[in-house]
Amino acid sequence: MNLSIVIPLLNEEESINELYHWIAKVMQSNGFLYELIFIDDGSTDHSWNIIEKLSEEHPEVKAIQFLRNFGKSQALHAGFAMAKGDVVITMDADLQDDPEEIPELYEMITKQGYDLVSGWKKKRFDSVLSKNMPSKLFNFAARKTSGVQLNDFNCGLKAYRNEVVKTIEVTGDMHRYIPVLAKNAGFSNIGEKVVKHQARKYGTTKFGAERFVRGFLDLITIWFLSRFGKRPMHLFGAWGALMLFVGFCFALYLGIDKLFIHQSGRLITERPQFYISLTAMMLGTQLFLAGFLGELVLRSRRDTKNYIIKRQIG
Repeated sequence: MNLSIVIPLLNEEESINELYHWIAKVMQSNGFLYELIFIDDGSTDHSWNIIEKLSEEHPEVKAIQFLRNFGKSQALHAGFAMAKGDVVITMDADLQDDPEEIPELYEMITKQGYDLVSGWKKKRFDSVLSKNMPSKLFNFAARKTSGVQLNDFNCGLKAYRNEVVKTIEVTGDMHRYIPVLAKNAGFSNIGEKVVKHQARKYGTTKFGAERFVRGFLDLITIWFLSRFGKRPMHLFGAWGALMLFVGFCFALYLGIDKLFIHQSGRLITERPQFYISLTAMMLGTQLFLAGFLGELVLRSRRDTKNYIIKRQIG
């Protein structure tokens, strides 16, 4: 199978049929053997009924329905697990991603040797203040923090070699950072392609301004995991050792001063250095414990999916 097209969605009943026929037209004109995987992330409208009807009429349509809304990352995780194509394409269901871009994305993976190609919506039809400016700031921070030089981390239109999606784990809200996850897993040949951005035709966006706050928090998380996820003691142990050393130095100074210099002076507990020493030692001990606990959790972790599938087609 040439292609698996994975489409997560939430309450997109107006656009599903139009999107399917648009994709089918592109696939037929290019002679692709493909599967189309819809992941209904707990829609409360008639999205699942429309998908069921499409699957009955078109065998290439497969689908997963979540019991409730678990989030885009979990939807992509389920879609990746189901995908069988040599190349996996992800796109949104709101008709803002153009299926006409798929053939070129496919060629960049199969002929140019990329592991992953991310779309770049260079010209956008979104609000400048609510989306464009925050998005530019977010992408700048993501580039500087991750070292992955992409202009649009959050673009839903991406192409992957099958090995990439079967290797990485997309959990939490990490769908924005799939290129970073891929790089950390060893897939370093990451490309970018300028793609068309369509104005939203139906409904309203499912993501508010809070996604940028969550995005920055996730960015800090993925930076930590990429640097210290497999060796938490290297971070917590280093800071713990520093705090213990500072505390020990202050304690040693107080001891020498009391025993040999100012023997009849005020009590040690009346001096600020005593509390600095005590606080530093307590922090150092807690950081060491955090490092030990992190190592124990890492060695006893069992990977589990954090979503529940209600129905599956295909």
